[in-house]
Amino acid sequence: MSSVAKITEISASSSKSFADAMDAGISRASKTLKNISGAWINEMKVDVKDGKITAYRVNMKVTFVLDD
Repeated sequence: MSSVAKITEISASSSKSFADAMDAGISRASKTLKNISGAWINEMKVDVKDGKITAYRVNMKVTFVLDD
């Protein structure tokens, strides 16, 4: 039996770290998408104010396997 996967692009942010932004994005995506099997991180960006990082942002492609 073969499987078919779909890829969707999402953005997520965190005030703590890139890892936290990735965790938040996958956690939120898993509320809607079933069978998430992986993700590619396309972009990483920080917001800066007064010389300090205020937000860590990631754009990622999330892969999920479609149900039969």
